Amino acid sequence: MSSLKEIKGRIASVKSTQKITSAMKMVASAKLRKAQNRIEQFLPYEKRLKSILDNFLASDMDSFATPLSEERETKRVAVVVLSSNSGLCGAFNSNILNLMSRTLDAYRAKNIEILVYPFGKKVEENLKKAKIPVETKGTYQKLVDSPDYEVIKAVADELIEDFLNKKIDRVDLVYNHFKNTAVQIPTCEQFLPLKLSKPDGKQIPGDYIVEPNRDAALNALLPKTLRSKVFSVLLDSVAAEHGARVMAMQIATDNADDLLEGLTIQLNKQRQQAITSELLDIIGGSEALK
Repeated sequence: MSSLKEIKGRIASVKSTQKITSAMKMVASAKLRKAQNRIEQFLPYEKRLKSILDNFLASDMDSFATPLSEERETKRVAVVVLSSNSGLCGAFNSNILNLMSRTLDAYRAKNIEILVYPFGKKVEENLKKAKIPVETKGTYQKLVDSPDYEVIKAVADELIEDFLNKKIDRVDLVYNHFKNTAVQIPTCEQFLPLKLSKPDGKQIPGDYIVEPNRDAALNALLPKTLRSKVFSVLLDSVAAEHGARVMAMQIATDNADDLLEGLTIQLNKQRQQAITSELLDIIGGSEALK
């Protein structure tokens, strides 16, 4: 059985850890609010851009064709994987790494060459430790901490250019979708080739007067839509990371409370036992003197 000194030391240690987890929760909450604000600021632009594209496609989709939607035999695929740079965020990283592993294994089983764009330190470390025979392209750890649209635009343009030049035949996005603070959904989504479809229930609008022409407008809108998609996925992943960390630190703090309660009960029992033992010694000595 532990001594009083050992129990007091454990209580002090747990209280110290609890202060750290509580502080980390507050920091993660502040970062989550900031990430949510960035999504809320960017979302109207993305929705409006997609709405304009949908209107064009709904009015005359059958007559429009773009090389960005070309379906061809998949010989080489690019997979953009988004994780975090640090841990202590629950199952956030393990979920995305497991999804990445399943995705890569599926392509390797078909003898498809794989190119990975790792966004986040955890992805890079996992690829190195697992020694997965895939090619990696660049390092984007800074973007996870500080999302930058211009850098994302360059990455999206590189993916688009490689697809058009047939250097890659498909692009997938693997990330955690932020549903709410408690729920992050691991998602694998096809980025290229672009799936063009008429929106369900979309009323076909009247004819637009477009300069110089409809195809030119659509060809200008599509790259913008793809760039905004990659940036929104990054913002989504960042928000999911901070949401997962808030929950992980909350659970750790609550567990510390439960542990402190158990240790306090154990400490009181040990004190009571020591007091009882001392009383018995005194009574025994008193009886011996009679």
